[in-house]
Amino acid sequence: MTPLEPWTIALLALAAFGAGLVDAIAGGGGLVTVPVLLAAGLPVPVALATNKGQASFGAVSSFASFWTKGGIDRARVPLAFACGFIGSLAGARVLLLVKPEPLKPVVLVLLLAAAGIVAYPRKPKTGHARPWAMLALGPIAFALGFYDGFFGPGVGSMLIVAFVMVFGDTVTRASGNAKVVNLASNLAALLLFSLKGAVLWRVAAPMAAANAAGAFVGARLALRRGDGFVRAVVLGVVTVLVLKMAYDLVW
Repeated sequence: MTPLEPWTIALLALAAFGAGLVDAIAGGGGLVTVPVLLAAGLPVPVALATNKGQASFGAVSSFASFWTKGGIDRARVPLAFACGFIGSLAGARVLLLVKPEPLKPVVLVLLLAAAGIVAYPRKPKTGHARPWAMLALGPIAFALGFYDGFFGPGVGSMLIVAFVMVFGDTVTRASGNAKVVNLASNLAALLLFSLKGAVLWRVAAPMAAANAAGAFVGARLALRRGDGFVRAVVLGVVTVLVLKMAYDLVW
């Protein structure tokens, strides 16, 4: 593989900043970073591994921002993190055995359903979750962590919808709580890729710094602007995901 020029790495870092900003609000940062890494000439396995390397730092940044601003329900964190981490490890392992392409039509339907749920404004119910909500948290975190390790597109939006539906979170609160599972799944995938030596750190490191900065800005924007802003960004991200996946299926 030909070494990347410094200006190419600088452009990748700029893309990572934008991805971190969007990802902190609504998920979907991989829509930006994976294509640009592939366009830069990285082989697919290296591009995916390097993407997880840089995205993990953005996940830490956005998690820390929501945490310090009280945007995360701390009682949920241990279970959500553990199940998301284990689920992502399992998903990444299964990916080595099975190709994820058959999932695309299913994910397309799920994303359309998610868009409908997010588009409909719900009365805030934070602090009044259904009695069975905590029982559902583990399976939700494991399932979506597994999905993120195995395939990934739209997982942030799906987590937001799951927490809105199950816990009655506002969209902004759900975005904060989703960061727990996002962080866990990213760290699990990064662990596996690092052990295999697949992460190109001379590219991932500058991208990671930019992604973390973007995530810092994005998390504060979400907390400051509130539900209407987060809902609009989530719908925008889901729309782009749906269009891209539909295009991939047709072509």
